[in-house]
Amino acid sequence: MTLHQAPRRRRTTRRLLATSAGMATGLLVTGLLSAPAQAQPSPDTTPGAPIGTTARTVGDARYQPGPCPKTVEPIEALEGARCGTLTVPENRAKPSGKTLKLGVAIVPAAAATPKPDPIVWLAGGPGDDAVGEAKMAIDGGLNRDRDVIFMSQRGTYSADPALLCPNIDEFNARVGLAFDASSTGSLHVEATKACRDKLAATGADLSAYNDTESAADYDDLRTALGLEQWNLFGISYGTDLALIYMRLHPEGLRSVGIDGILPPSKAGSVVAWASFRQGVDGLFKACADQPACNKRYPNLAATFEKLVSDLEAKPVTTTVTVPGNDKPVKVVLDGGALVTWLATATHAAEGVPRSLDELANGNPQRVAQQWAGWRTNPKGIGVTSHGLANGIFCSEWTPYESKEAAIQGGQEAFPSFPRSVQAQAPQLPFLHEDCDVWEVPPAAPSIRDVTSGDIPTLVVSGSFDAQTGADSGTYVARTLSKAKAVTVPYEPHVVFATSKCAQEITVSFFETPDAPKTECLKTLEAPEFEIAP
Repeated sequence: MTLHQAPRRRRTTRRLLATSAGMATGLLVTGLLSAPAQAQPSPDTTPGAPIGTTARTVGDARYQPGPCPKTVEPIEALEGARCGTLTVPENRAKPSGKTLKLGVAIVPAAAATPKPDPIVWLAGGPGDDAVGEAKMAIDGGLNRDRDVIFMSQRGTYSADPALLCPNIDEFNARVGLAFDASSTGSLHVEATKACRDKLAATGADLSAYNDTESAADYDDLRTALGLEQWNLFGISYGTDLALIYMRLHPEGLRSVGIDGILPPSKAGSVVAWASFRQGVDGLFKACADQPACNKRYPNLAATFEKLVSDLEAKPVTTTVTVPGNDKPVKVVLDGGALVTWLATATHAAEGVPRSLDELANGNPQRVAQQWAGWRTNPKGIGVTSHGLANGIFCSEWTPYESKEAAIQGGQEAFPSFPRSVQAQAPQLPFLHEDCDVWEVPPAAPSIRDVTSGDIPTLVVSGSFDAQTGADSGTYVARTLSKAKAVTVPYEPHVVFATSKCAQEITVSFFETPDAPKTECLKTLEAPEFEIAP
């Protein structure tokens, strides 16, 4: 989902849809954090004991109260959390084989008498750690009336083992390489193969890091915590996992909220291109609708498309300085770099027209500085689970979307782009080539099934979302009979992180799933775009 931090907020992994949790909160790795004394309860079998204070084994899974999971840096929202670990089989087809320990943190409800059905948070990525996203959830008021549960998805930062590959993060920070060049692709694949070889040497079964196993992990957590039902809230890639969970384990689900929708039936390069087109068109239209912006930056879409073609033919090289690094950084901007920059820059929409205009007039500094700042942030090194990300990409996505179809998706979305740009979907460069060396078997074709049913579902999108476009929200809602689809205008990917209105809608949905309060949508106004002198 996953890239580095935009000025307002951002959420994407090395490739895709959501920033690493550590980068989202601006944290540094500090190692295992023990919970305060009140957050480390002993096993308690007293009826009515708070969720997470009772050790319990259900089938092949066991929950054990204990210290809180490690985070990249202490997170205030986790102070007072009830914590522990869930132990599950690595591969449920081999229940007597290797086991995994997944960190669990339960943030108590703010209300004195919480509702009995908590909310479980599904992180973005793939490869982000849910525990590290606790600040976003609690800042948005998600724990007003219910406990909120965060569990490290298998392979992620606070899980044991964590399938991390700092070499890939370091490669992605090399902004001095042409983004689309075949030579860059070769190095990209070399880094991916080195990652795979390293993880395979630890004895990890890389074929077991996927959505089917993760969905079973979460359902095991529900039963191991003694819960008859709970609610899901997934962001970005977490919406893909939520939709698969709904299909495989509908029992025990009271309601589901999803924000920044990635449909499992479409996941891949084609939908990435379609989403990018929709999100940037929304931003460009908002500029055109503002007289001052339209006058200063007319025909912004045409300016952008010409820049992509010109930069792909003749990349621009410059140097910039970025926060936290005193040494100048060399930056190469080609067409593919500009596309992936803009997919993230919608999080700082106010400055996009000015940045594109300056680039078109020979000044690449604003774009280059943002691009380098997001990608070279050292706080993102060794945080994303590339073992989980590639396990999902290579078993669930590429087997069901050919390289030719991926290129066609680029051609349909942006016919004017050079083929070399069309071949690399935004934030998914060299996806098929990477999967050729990852060597995991395809998931069962059913992984691409459309989710249907009558579970109350809130489907939230942003009109500026260039990573998972709003059309994906209406697409998944059409087969969910009790779905409420909401598009929040002028907001980027994962609106819960940036919009008070989205937070109000989401919290009200979990209170009354059949009647979320959406009145605040009527009060929203377009951003005031920067106008250069």
